[in-house]
Amino acid sequence: MSTTQSERLRELLEPLVTSQGLDLEEIAVDSVGRKRVLRVVVDSDTGADLDQIADVSRALSAKLDETDAMGQGEYTLEVGTPGAERLLKEHRHYARAVNRLVKFQLTEGGELVARILKVDDESLELEVPGVKGRKATTRQLAFSEIDKARVQVEFNRKDKNEEEA
Repeated sequence: MSTTQSERLRELLEPLVTSQGLDLEEIAVDSVGRKRVLRVVVDSDTGADLDQIADVSRALSAKLDETDAMGQGEYTLEVGTPGAERLLKEHRHYARAVNRLVKFQLTEGGELVARILKVDDESLELEVPGVKGRKATTRQLAFSEIDKARVQVEFNRKDKNEEEA
């Protein structure tokens, strides 16, 4: 049986999020001054558009209104998607980050910045950018070698179609 408020909220809300075709990625209850904020992060393999977020937000709000999961005090419900520099925790997060540049903190120390090319059950195939004009290389990285991974924002990335032209 769950004991924390976040776990109880997850049990209550996850079926609603799943019924909307989305994954419940994160739930957090934070205090902001005297008010509380319930932050719910959702995503899917194809992302979530504003209409989907609005639909799931209405469904969650209705469910919360009919239960006492948030208690009697006022709170604000915020529903959104993971940020641009999302932390990768689950296998599905890595699969969704294919072709994205990721900064890896390695379990043996050190870090690596590389693009995810492929994901399988045990490892990632990465493209490691070349340094000082050298060509990029490929590398396998086992999930067991990863301590932490975060998607990086790229402002000047060329589209594959541009590179082939």
